[in-house]
Amino acid sequence: MEDSDIDNEQELRRPLGITLLGGLYLFFFMLTVSSYGQPIPFLGTIYHGTAAGTLVLFDSLVCLYLFLGLMKRQSLTWYFLLGYNTFELVNTLINLLVITTAELEKVVGEKVDPSGLLASNLSVMVAILLLSGFIIHHRSYFTNRSKYLF
Repeated sequence: MEDSDIDNEQELRRPLGITLLGGLYLFFFMLTVSSYGQPIPFLGTIYHGTAAGTLVLFDSLVCLYLFLGLMKRQSLTWYFLLGYNTFELVNTLINLLVITTAELEKVVGEKVDPSGLLASNLSVMVAILLLSGFIIHHRSYFTNRSKYLF
């Protein structure tokens, strides 16, 4: 084999980190789609019905775009990933601070443990921060400079 063939093969091969990250955002897409029809907490308010469906649709499209952008290693997706993760952090924090356990109990229909709610939301926030750190650290994987996904 020539050196140029080896270089082309390395360029075409997707790094494992990007593949796993793409799988994670595909999972987020499927998780979001499966929540269609359920009440959705968004920026301190719990939405029902058509508003919740619209939010789920929009979030699903964003997750699908992120998955496809990761698979294509698009550099614009790198910025979009960090923006989406930042928005998710802000949304989780606002929901945690504004939505009371009484509101959640009314929506869920059963008792909600406030300390469990706090622990689960904080662990989600830490996971998003760690994921964002991974994305920042692997900026060099995003080599496709095209502005368009397709």
